[in-house]
Parts: sequence; structure tokens; C-alpha cells
Amino acid sequence: MDASAVTQTLKPGKLFIGGKPSECASGKKIDVMNPATGELLTTVERGEAADADRAVKAARQAFESGPWPKMNASERGKILWRIGELIDKHRDELAMLECLNTGKTLKGAQRGDMKPASDIFYYYAGWARNLHGEVIPVDGPFLNYTLREPVGVVGMITAWNYPMLLAAWKVAPALATGCTCVIKPSELTPLTTLRLAELCQEAGVPDGVVNVVTGYGPEAGEALGRHMDVDKIAFTGSIRSARALLKASGESNLKRLSLELGGKSPNIIFPDADLDTAIPAAFWAIYANKGEVCSAGSRLLLHKDIHDQFLERLVDKAKNMRVGNPLDPKTEMGSQISQAQLDRILGYVKSGVEEGAKLLCGGERDTEGEKAKGFFVKPTVFSGVKPSMKIAQEEIFGPVLAAIEFRDEEEAVSISNGTVYGLVSAVWTRDIQRAHRLARQIKAGVVWINTYNGFDSAAPFGGYKQSGFGREQGMHALESYTQVKSVWVAL
Repeated sequence: MDASAVTQTLKPGKLFIGGKPSECASGKKIDVMNPATGELLTTVERGEAADADRAVKAARQAFESGPWPKMNASERGKILWRIGELIDKHRDELAMLECLNTGKTLKGAQRGDMKPASDIFYYYAGWARNLHGEVIPVDGPFLNYTLREPVGVVGMITAWNYPMLLAAWKVAPALATGCTCVIKPSELTPLTTLRLAELCQEAGVPDGVVNVVTGYGPEAGEALGRHMDVDKIAFTGSIRSARALLKASGESNLKRLSLELGGKSPNIIFPDADLDTAIPAAFWAIYANKGEVCSAGSRLLLHKDIHDQFLERLVDKAKNMRVGNPLDPKTEMGSQISQAQLDRILGYVKSGVEEGAKLLCGGERDTEGEKAKGFFVKPTVFSGVKPSMKIAQEEIFGPVLAAIEFRDEEEAVSISNGTVYGLVSAVWTRDIQRAHRLARQIKAGVVWINTYNGFDSAAPFGGYKQSGFGREQGMHALESYTQVKSVWVAL
């Protein structure tokens, strides 16, 4: 699909409430930009508290009195399957929208965003009719059984790095369980979420079940967090925003939350690892999606015996990486999402240099040719990083790799667990005992052994510590969209 064909037909985005496009109460707009070119793509509505309230009311009505709660589970499953089919049908269009709106490569959007987005709906389509309770052998002349029921109206707040996929991760299990939802996408990347709502409607989702309010976090997002008629918030974003949502929940109706908050993930390489496999994996662990990945392998822990040779080969790859036009099939890395994110990344680079880390490559804005119009950063590698340095402790969310040398297994575990985060990790070794030993010792929600970035709709994803709580994907995600009712019958 040609980019001009998409941009020429791109209309100003409306809110999606009660099954219909809608204007916001204030009449205000948000500019939606192409970060690779600095050009305006379109505008969307700037939804605020009044608009969030209207969307929640539509979702509540759909949950309490619409056809959705009365629908057979098998029919809900068929609708989810149709959503997956529609995403596949429109994959080229959706990937182009995602590419233009986020600066990620088109091939990355097709493979890493749209393919798993459709698959998550196929996966949860099967769960719709497989959610059930249990009979419990309690003492006395009683029959005790449980019902697993939908939690109700779910507010969903998603980040800008994988807009379509993060929305799909939340919408699919919510619909499978019978919930209704209001999605607040990032103000930077709302386009594919609005399109997802339209596809849900086309697939047969009743009016009011899936609603979208575009807007800013402190306005629309905060309103969802404090709304007395929202039963749950599913959030992907920063620790700072998560704290605000936890406070909002505590000061409103004690709504439950599931939080995916990013990481500072260790990628540990032992001397006996297969370096020919580990080096390209470590490369893409940090540079995939421009480093704007919560599971990025941003801390590369290298054993002293292979430290120098590993870095030499990896730096050579980084220096030769093709950074540029996201629409070019040969491009390996596109632009960062915004000027603010570009400045944030360069600020961390400055911090690394000031604290004494050695800058091996990159570390500056890429302004060659047409890239001067966008927000491009050269792939960056630091060596000589100490675990206490800012670039080894804080999530940069960009193509900046901090290489840390370690001497033995005990030190590797200590460094790995030495941050506030605990999202993912990886261990590269041929020693099977060591691999399983470290899998237990590392405090992270995911441990990859001799691989990196392994994802599947059936496998749970989520973090320890300040990387959040709750899980997305797999059967465990269903727990946060349902509640258990215990029923006693006197016999």
C-alpha cells in the first residue's frame, strides 16, 4: 500500500462512543504528526473528563442492558475471531498507519505489530467459551460452586510505542470475558486504535462495548482513573503515571489495576554462549523498534572473558545499521516518536559521558539528508558502564545500550536484580544447570534462555517490582478481567 494513498484519505479522527464517531465537548483538537518527517498527518479530538464520562456511560449501558452480556459465549468467540480476520484483511493499511504515526519501519509494523494483533484475537476467541467455574467439596450438606464473571467496564490506557498491539492485548481478553471498555490511546499515536474500534464494530461488537476517547493523560486518562463507574484500569506506560492511577483508584472506587510499566532488562552473556547467535540477538534486543520497547535488552552484561570481542562485533553492526526512511524496505531503524523523546535520549547520553562511561558509537542526532526533518538518533553503545550509573538504572526508551562487565554468576545475578525494574531478562549459556539456576534467581516476569524477545499470545507477559503487576496474554490475563463468585446451596 502506498503512503500517499493512506495520507490523502486520512480524515480528522473523532471520538468513538456508543458505536458512532463523535466530537468532543470542548471542540479542541490534537495534531497528529509523522515523526520521521515532522509533517502533520491529521488531527483528532481532544477528549476531556466530560467525554470520558460519556464513553463510560455508553460502556456501562452496554454492559448492564445491551445484548453483550446476554450473548452466548460461543457467539462472542465468533466475533473475536472475525476481528482477527479483519485485522489480517486490513494489515497493510494498519501497518502503514502505524508506520506513519510512530516512525517505526513499515516491515516492523507488519511483522511485529499487526501479525500478533490479529493472533491475540484468534487466541482469546477460543477462551470465550472455555471460561468456567468449579465445584468445591466443602464440608457439610452443601453444594459449593464458583462462577467466573466479567469485571465490568474497563478503562484501557495505552502507550505510543506499540499502539495497535497494546490495545489488542487489552481488548481481546476483555471481550472474551464479556467486559466492555473505554480505550484512551496515547495522544501521539491514536490512529490505529480508532481504526480498531471501527473493525470491532464491523465484526459485530454491539454499540457501546468498545469506545475510544482520544486525549491527554492528565485530562482523559485521569478522568477514567477517577471515574466511579469504571471497574478496572488496564495500563501500559510510565511508573509516574501508574502512581497517579493508583492514587486515583484509592480516592475513588478502589478499582482494580493491571500495570505494565517498562524495564531496564539484563541480557547476560556467558563465555560458553553461542556468540554467533547471541550477538545479533543482543543487537535487535536494543535496536528493534528504535529501542522504544519496554522489554528492550538495554543492559548488556558481558563476562570478562568475552567482553571485548563481543562488543567489537556488536559495535561494528551498530555503526553499519541503516537508519532512515521507515517506508524503505532496506531501513533497519526509523525515527524516535517525538522531539521530547529525542531530547530525553540525548540527555541520557550526556549523563553517561559525564559519569565516565565510554561512548563507543552513536550518541547523537542523525541529521543526514532527509533525516534532518525527523527525530532520528544514531545507534549508541556505551562500555565501561557501572551498575550505579544513571544509564544503567533508568529506562531510556531509545537505542542506547549500556554494556557492563561481570566476573562470575553471582555478580551477574546481583547486577541483574540491582534496579527497581523486573520485566524481562535473558541468559546465554550452554550450561543447562546454570540456565535454570539463573531463571530462578533473576527477579523478572520473563526469562529467556538462549533467545531474546520470544512472544506468543498463549505465554504470559508482565513484570516484577516496579515493572508492574498483572499479566497480559495467555490464560493469566483473564484473571484481571474476571471476578470469582462463590455460590452455596444447602442440600
